[in-house]
Amino acid sequence: MLLILLPLGGYLLGSVSSAVLVSKLLGLPDPRQSGSGNPGATNVLRLGNKLAAALTLLGDVLKGVLPVLIAKYLDAETTGMALAGLGAFLGHLFPVFFGFAGGKGVATSLGIFLALNPLIAGLQVALWAVMALIFRYSSLAALAAAFATPVLLSWRMSDPVLTGFGMILAALLVFRHRANIVRLCRGTESRIELKS
Repeated sequence: MLLILLPLGGYLLGSVSSAVLVSKLLGLPDPRQSGSGNPGATNVLRLGNKLAAALTLLGDVLKGVLPVLIAKYLDAETTGMALAGLGAFLGHLFPVFFGFAGGKGVATSLGIFLALNPLIAGLQVALWAVMALIFRYSSLAALAAAFATPVLLSWRMSDPVLTGFGMILAALLVFRHRANIVRLCRGTESRIELKS
């Protein structure tokens, strides 16, 4: 029964769009219809301010953290934790409450791994930061962290279920970033602007 309830609960929680709710509360444009059209923290930052972006980021991370922590609290095995996380991730990507038009899943993925293994989450953030500083592309940094995740899981946790889970999330992240990949190849992707 847990293997059904955990992913379902994770999906419903993941379907709550932090970007849309924060934007409404703070009187900002709907991020699905403005800027890049992506309901994520980066687009909220473009359309609003740092507070709105930070709240969106926090909400998206918590959507990944909470289902996995609940699975742990219920003594679910790694399969249950992975399914809870996958449910939350799919909810963020394809939210039932918002017409199945969701974000790209980077922050929610981070939240999942923060709950599973904080060291892996820290290494993901470190890799993202290094790639972002060197190349100045947020999407490229996210893709690099996604590709590294199954390797990190295999190294630190030695659980084939979690390694496979990491591969599934990496594949979904690549799918959601397909337009960014095209722009990266064409040299038209937006760069991170470092302000003094």
